Amino acid sequence: MSRVDLVKRGDGENGRGGREQTVAALRAIPRALFTLARDPLPRSVWLGPLPHFHIVLLAALLALYNANENTRILAPSSAVALLTALQSVPAVLALSRPVPAWWLSTLALFLTGLLADEPGPGTTGWWPWTLSALLLHTLVLFLLALRIRPLAAVVALAVTLLAGAACIVLDAGRRPQAVVWDALLLTLAVVLGAALRQGRVARTRLAEQQELTADERARRTLLEERGRIARELHDVVAHHMSVVSIQAQVAPHLAENPSPELRENLAAIRGSAVEALTELRRVLGVLRSEEGPAGAPQPTLAQLGDLVATVRGAGVAVTTATTGPVRPLPPGVELSAYRIVQEALSNAMRHAPGAAVRVETAYGSGTLAVRVTNSAPGRPAPPSPGAGHGILGIRERAAMLGGDLATGPTPDGGYEVTAVLPTTPSAEAAP
Repeated sequence: MSRVDLVKRGDGENGRGGREQTVAALRAIPRALFTLARDPLPRSVWLGPLPHFHIVLLAALLALYNANENTRILAPSSAVALLTALQSVPAVLALSRPVPAWWLSTLALFLTGLLADEPGPGTTGWWPWTLSALLLHTLVLFLLALRIRPLAAVVALAVTLLAGAACIVLDAGRRPQAVVWDALLLTLAVVLGAALRQGRVARTRLAEQQELTADERARRTLLEERGRIARELHDVVAHHMSVVSIQAQVAPHLAENPSPELRENLAAIRGSAVEALTELRRVLGVLRSEEGPAGAPQPTLAQLGDLVATVRGAGVAVTTATTGPVRPLPPGVELSAYRIVQEALSNAMRHAPGAAVRVETAYGSGTLAVRVTNSAPGRPAPPSPGAGHGILGIRERAAMLGGDLATGPTPDGGYEVTAVLPTTPSAEAAP
C-alpha cells in the first residue's frame, strides 16, 4: 500500500470517527433533556454550599417580585397563585433536578404568554413575559447549563425561545421584538453556564490525570528500586555461589585419599553451583548495564562512619549511637540497612535544612534496628525536583527481608524513619 493510500485511509478513518462522534452527541441530546434523574449541583471548591443558599434566596426574592407583576398582567383568579408557584418553584428544584425544573419553567412561561392580558402602555419590552418570570427562567437555564453538555443546553435554549415565539404566533397582539431581548439574556445564561461547566470538567480531568501520573511515577520508582535491589543481591548471591564452587573444587585436595563417591559428589556440587551462577548472571546480570561494572563492591554497615562523615561535611549536625554487641550480619541485611540510613539522611538534608540528625543502630538477638530522626527544620526547605518516592524504595527493602518499616513526623516537628530487619537465616529467607 502506497503512502498516498495510507493517507487517504487515515483521512477516511478520521472522517468516520468524526461522524460517529457527531451522531453520538446528537443521540445524547434526548437522553439529556428527557430524564427525571437527580443531578445535584456540585459544591463550590472555595465557598462550599454558600452559593446554594444564595440561589434559594434569589429565587425567593424573584418569586415575590413575580407575584406582584402577575397580579398586574393576569386576570384575578386562583390561577394567578398557581402560575406564580409554577414559575418560582423550578428555580429551587433546579438545584437537584435541573431537567424537570427547566421543563416546568418553560411550561409556566408559555402559559403566562397565553393567559396574560393585552400589553398596555406601561408594560415592558420583555412582553409577553414579565421581567421577573424571565429572570427566574434564566436562573433555571443557567443551572441546567451547568449540568448538561453544551449542545444539549443550546437545544434547551432553542426550545425556550420557540415557546416565546409560539406565544406571539398564537396572539397577534404580542410584541415580536421581545424575543430578541429574551434571546440575548437567555443566551448569556447558557454561555456562562456552559463555560463554567467546561472549566469544572477540565479541572476534574486534570486532577484525575495528576493522580494517574502520580500512581505511574510511584510504580515506576518502585520498579526501579526493585531493579536496583536485584542488582545488589546479584552481587551478594554471586559471591556466595562462587565461594561454594571454589570450596567444592578445593575440598578433594584437602582430604587424604578421598573416595570416588566423595569426589563425584563434590564435582556435582561444583557443577550445580557453576550452573546456578551462570543462570543467575544470565537473568540478573543484564540489569547491571545501567549502573556500572558488575564487580562494583556494595557498601556495608562498616561504612556508615564514612557516610555520616560525608553528611557532616555538608554542614549537617549528625550524631550516632550503637547499642548491642556489633557482629557480622548477612550481606543482604548489611546492604539494606546501609541503604535505608543513606536514604533517610538524604531526605533529612533535602526536606529539613538546618535540622539536627541522629542515627541509631541496635543489634538484637535476631534483629537489627536502625533509626534515623531529625529535629524540626531550621528554615524552609527548597522545592525538591525529584519524584519524592524514596520511602517506597526503603519500604521495599525492608519487606524483601521480612522486616518492618515505620515512618512519620515526631512530636517536636521532625521526622523519623525506623526499620527492624531480621538477621537470622530462617527469618531472612521468609517471604
